[in-house]
Amino acid sequence: MRHFGIIGYPLKQSFSANYFNKKFADEHINAEYSLYPLHDINEFPALLQRIDFAGMNVTMPYKETIRPYLAGLDEGAESVGAVNVIAFRGGKPYGYNTDVIGFRESVRSMLLPTDHKALILGTGGAAKAVACGLKQLGIQPTFVSRCAERGITYADITPETVKTHTLVVNCTPLGMYGMTQNDADKAPFPYHLLTSAHFLFDCIYNPEQTPFLHEGKQRGCRTLNGIGMLHGQAQAAWQIWNTNK
Repeated sequence: MRHFGIIGYPLKQSFSANYFNKKFADEHINAEYSLYPLHDINEFPALLQRIDFAGMNVTMPYKETIRPYLAGLDEGAESVGAVNVIAFRGGKPYGYNTDVIGFRESVRSMLLPTDHKALILGTGGAAKAVACGLKQLGIQPTFVSRCAERGITYADITPETVKTHTLVVNCTPLGMYGMTQNDADKAPFPYHLLTSAHFLFDCIYNPEQTPFLHEGKQRGCRTLNGIGMLHGQAQAAWQIWNTNK
């Protein structure tokens, strides 16, 4: 049996586990996919000693801090600076990034010719993958953070900023399943400035409609959650695992 899994913390629920275990059952593949919540990334080497993995996924908060524990990165992961897929070659772990593919292909059909600039809420590994995908689509990204050194702050967002940045992407965990789903669970964005010209994308997929997306729907925006992105990155991960045996 081939062993696959995902590391991160916490791992209360996982799209990847459900997706791959269903795939294994439907396609009669002798494999299993399990959750491995690590309290600290320093636990990763010991995990590899215990289990002979055929492939792994990486999620928050380790997409960036996993890098020193890998034998190398592919060009995509290197350019993004974050890893969400690990494949094993010669028994050594190598890092890849399929979030870029998943995001790019999930939003492509909903973009309009007027979508030239985007605001990315958050600056973590997912945000960096989104920025890479946006650049590939010809859209200029700007990071928004609570910390001024990481991008513009929420206080820096003016009416003109919102008007010219018609795509807004939430890459923070705010609004994720398990949170209270109230005003505290969405980024402090000036939602009242949104119009029907805007497109709101949330990397979160559970719940289907987050407080962030609800704000967009209330104002007639195009909205999309992260389920398509997840399907895309998972399909790309499977190809990597079966190409780099």
